Amino acid sequence: MTAPATAVLKPPPAARATIPRTFAAMMAREARVMRKNFLSTFVRVLVQPVMFVFVFSYVLPKLGGGAMAGGPGGPTFSTILVPGLVGSSIIMQAMMAVIFPLMMELNWQKSITDRALAPVPIPLLAVQKIVAAALQGLIGGLLVFPAVLLIHAEGQSPHVHVENWPVLVVVMVAGSLLAAAGGLLLGTLLNPQKVQVLFAMVLLPMTMLGCVYYPWSALDHIRWLQILSLFNPLVYVSEGLRSTLTPGIPHMPAWAFLLAIVGGTVLLTWAATRTFTRRVLT
Repeated sequence: MTAPATAVLKPPPAARATIPRTFAAMMAREARVMRKNFLSTFVRVLVQPVMFVFVFSYVLPKLGGGAMAGGPGGPTFSTILVPGLVGSSIIMQAMMAVIFPLMMELNWQKSITDRALAPVPIPLLAVQKIVAAALQGLIGGLLVFPAVLLIHAEGQSPHVHVENWPVLVVVMVAGSLLAAAGGLLLGTLLNPQKVQVLFAMVLLPMTMLGCVYYPWSALDHIRWLQILSLFNPLVYVSEGLRSTLTPGIPHMPAWAFLLAIVGGTVLLTWAATRTFTRRVLT
């Protein structure tokens, strides 16, 4: 009998790091972090919108004020709040999801250098951060929907009807990317010692003047403010959601808010990748 031939074990082929595989690995890491912090994210996303809905859609109508936003037969205030609060949650969550972690990575933890060693171009690393933050903003907007639909006084339920599903998806996804790109740009430009300026000069005015609590057309009698508000990206997201969720309320034409959201996303992504690359390499 002949002895059986000894099998020759060959080493496995070396793993090849490709850009799509590395990008997917970084996104998987972001997904694990989001899953781990889901409870805190859930609470952070819902507290402010729920308080606004509770006060304006439940408390004030119970007190006899703010019952109808458009007079007898007009839309309830909760109807006006639905697209505005969803848009506000998308913008705020996407921006905060990238600004504060980026400041820590760039200034205190210095962990951005580890990310820069990944086998991907640095601008693509910036794009990965934008996509991850946009995903959090999109989740934040979806979480707010039940709150703004269910919390209201008797007779003050919001009237929501999706007029155009493709436009709704484009506005929510592109709006999330727009906010994340803007957050990345601010995170690379702001001095962390002056982060309070971000709230006082950027986030608070953006929310209060972002057509969250009123449609853009309501500013016709304050023409200068109506024109000035066009520099606020939240206006276009709110109006885009208003056109699809509450089409009975006057809103911007679709070409205007789609051009602003998509064009702004491209422009801010280009600017953010440049400033991010400059910060990482210096």
